[in-house]
Amino acid sequence: MASDSDSAMNDSDAISQASGSDDSSPSTGMVVFLSGDLIFASRVRAAATGAGLEFKLAGNLPEQSEHPVRFIVVDLSTRSKVVDGLMADVNQRFPDAQVIAYAPHVQVQRIRDARQHGISTVLTRGQFNEGLTAMFEQ
Repeated sequence: MASDSDSAMNDSDAISQASGSDDSSPSTGMVVFLSGDLIFASRVRAAATGAGLEFKLAGNLPEQSEHPVRFIVVDLSTRSKVVDGLMADVNQRFPDAQVIAYAPHVQVQRIRDARQHGISTVLTRGQFNEGLTAMFEQ
């Protein structure tokens, strides 16, 4: 089990990857935060709006958005069930969105499941929290 946890900890480049963008257009778009954690949502909202993006807290992926969805962040500790089929939905509805999932480092199975469902950027909560201020910057 330690290797799975270590694997999540070895994703230091994932934070940089999550914050990077090849799009040189003005900073417009939305961050969709799939979580039930209202307290942490305020931090994610601050990072999103600080980067010039709109913010939406939701329990499930929205059907559509008035703003282009640039990031979908999944809190695996409160929304781990949404990963089943999430990438297919994202690819169909929001093909340009980057999906980022995170969970506490002790929730190794949720981290593993997210990766097995095709989410390429899966971080521990500590990694996510540490990179949050720069994550959505253009």
